[in-house]
Formats: sequence, C-alpha cells, structure tokens
Amino acid sequence: MAEIISNNPHSIVSPDAELKSATPLNTTPAADAEVRPGHRAGFVNIVGNPNVGKSTLMNDLVGERVSIITSKAQTTRHRIMGIVNAPEYQIVFSDTPGVLKPNYKLQESMLSFSEGALTDADVLIYVTDVVETPDKNSDYLEKVAKQKMPVLLVINKIDLLKGNGELDAIVARWKETLPNAEIFPVSAKENFNTANLMKRIVELLPPSPPYFGKDALTDKPARFFVTEIIREKILLDYDKEIPYAVEVIVEKFEEKDSSIHIMATIFVERDSQKGIIIGKAGSKLKRVGTEARKDIEAFFNKRVYLELFVKVEPNWRNRENKLRAFGYIE
Repeated sequence: MAEIISNNPHSIVSPDAELKSATPLNTTPAADAEVRPGHRAGFVNIVGNPNVGKSTLMNDLVGERVSIITSKAQTTRHRIMGIVNAPEYQIVFSDTPGVLKPNYKLQESMLSFSEGALTDADVLIYVTDVVETPDKNSDYLEKVAKQKMPVLLVINKIDLLKGNGELDAIVARWKETLPNAEIFPVSAKENFNTANLMKRIVELLPPSPPYFGKDALTDKPARFFVTEIIREKILLDYDKEIPYAVEVIVEKFEEKDSSIHIMATIFVERDSQKGIIIGKAGSKLKRVGTEARKDIEAFFNKRVYLELFVKVEPNWRNRENKLRAFGYIE
C-alpha cells in the first residue's frame, strides 16, 4: 500500500500532519466515490522555465507546502501532485521541473516530466515572470502554443514592478506569443490575484467524479518528503555544483508509537564533494541533519532520530541504472 498525506489545514511539515493509507495511484475516476451531481475533476499541470515560481504558485493554490522552495534553479526534480478537494470539485495539480536544455541524463529525465505534462492535462498553466522574455526556451513554448486544452499564462512576481505601464507592455508581448492563452498577472509570494486564477481553474474543469479519495493531498509517499526536506537543506546550505550533484535516499524508516528512526544516505559524485558535504569535523553535515530533523519531527509530530551518511556514486546523474534506482526512470 502507498502512503498518501492526508489533506488538513496544516502545512506539509506541520505538527498535526497525518498519514493515511491508499491504493497505488491510477488515473481512473474513483468508482465508489459519493459525489454531488455536476461534480468536476481534472488534472492541472504547471510548467515553465526554472526559477519563475512554479513551486511557490503550486503551494499557494494547494494551500499546503507540497513542493520544496529555494532560490536555486532545478530545485524541483520530480513531478509532484498536489490535490485540492471541495464538495463540488477535485483539482489534481502537478508541479514539474523547470524546462531546460539537458546536459546529462538526470536533466533529460527532468525534461521528460515537463514534456509529459503537455499530454495529460485538462488545463495547462504556463508560468513566466516579469523578467524573462518569450524567446527563452522558445522550442518548448511552441509546443505549449499548439496545445488544444485551455492554457492559462501566469505572469508571476508582479510585485517587483514599479508601475502599471511595465505590466501592460509585458502582457502585450505575451499576447503575441500565446494569443489563445488567458493571462493572469499574479504574485504567488504575496498571494496576489491567485484567488481569481483558482476560480478560473475550477470553471475550466470537466465534469467527472474525483480521481482520488477526497482526503488525499498528494501522490507521493511520506518518505519522499523526508528526502525532499533533507535535499532542501542541502540546497540552502551549499553553493555552486554541490546541491546538483546530490541525491538522498531513505535506507531505514522504523516508526514506533512516539518516535521514528530514520537512516538516510546522501549520494555525491566525487570524493571532494563528500568532504564538502561533511565539513570540518562533520560540522556541515551536522547542521543539515539538525535543520532537517526539526522539520521532519514537525511533519510526523514525533521525536525523530536521524542518521545521515554520505557516499560517493561516481557520475550517477548520467547512469540509467542509478537514475532508475533513484526513481527518475520507470
């Protein structure tokens, strides 16, 4: 049985977060669900270039911290679902990795998540911001322009603009590029105009029973969020290439009534990276462990014993067998 995080009024790392069991995911509407007449449900995929605020927007729309957020590009590596439920509808959001030209096989896998998001959406959200221009990654944008499903173009970070004239020029430029898209200027960070975006998404959902249980929040198992919390701390605490050469795997997860014992391995590609991760006398690794443990304890509302190990796995980002083991290739 897969674990699914229960939908509740707290964040993904809140003290009162609760775990529920569910059957493995599928895309068939739940046959035994009791739903109101006229119920709507659909898949809403969020795509765009790196660092435009896709994960921030996802968390704002879902109302939970489903995706980790840092200022670094390529923070999101997997396709992560966040599910919003109401008596009248169910929205299955997908946060995807930023679109980029791949330099190694891991990035090819990340791009495949973003490409796949163009084929299975009921509504597509293309996120840009007030800085980037339509000519960035134009190949992918051309594919977006050819889509038959409704496309909502979100211009994020408008809180950075100084006047309406700037926004008018940006909107006009994007209308030429995606003439069939509906445009929503927003600030996901400031929660500005996201309510209107959400209202429009609900209006565009097709009639359907829910695809998942009405208490489901995400498709990912709880252990996935343990690895993401640890990886988030690494993204925040290390610079340059180090965060991008790192993968985290939970090797042991023993849960008792009042505590959890977790053993996780941080994989890097070179011995020099291992030394940087560990730091002098283990100081850097200890800091990552302390920061991650606090968030994991809040998530499970239990005392956590977290053991971190660092191993070298040469060139793992270009090895299909390792990418498959790490969940990037099926």
